[in-house]
Amino acid sequence: MSAGEVKKVEERLIFHTYPLCKYSDMREDMKQEVMEICVTATEKYTHNHEYAARSIKDALDKRFGGPFHVVIGESYACAITYQESSILYMYNGGNIAVLVWRTITNF
Repeated sequence: MSAGEVKKVEERLIFHTYPLCKYSDMREDMKQEVMEICVTATEKYTHNHEYAARSIKDALDKRFGGPFHVVIGESYACAITYQESSILYMYNGGNIAVLVWRTITNF
């Protein structure tokens, strides 16, 4: 290495083989159940995120009452308004992000 030369440092990618919850404000029991539903759906439909999202939404609407929304994918950003105690943002299979939330309803 000569003077003035900068050594390039490569960052290692972190690949998680387990479900990783990045953020949630759900009760702990609800969070665990929602994570199980998300893991099951993303593993069943590994190549079709649309089917996985529909499966998760239907299961959550049936179990906890709706309306839930689900976004599944890689490398996305979002800003949402959600009902308190109803959001979960997690990763499964390393790079598959799952965002689940319930919208604010005025009844």
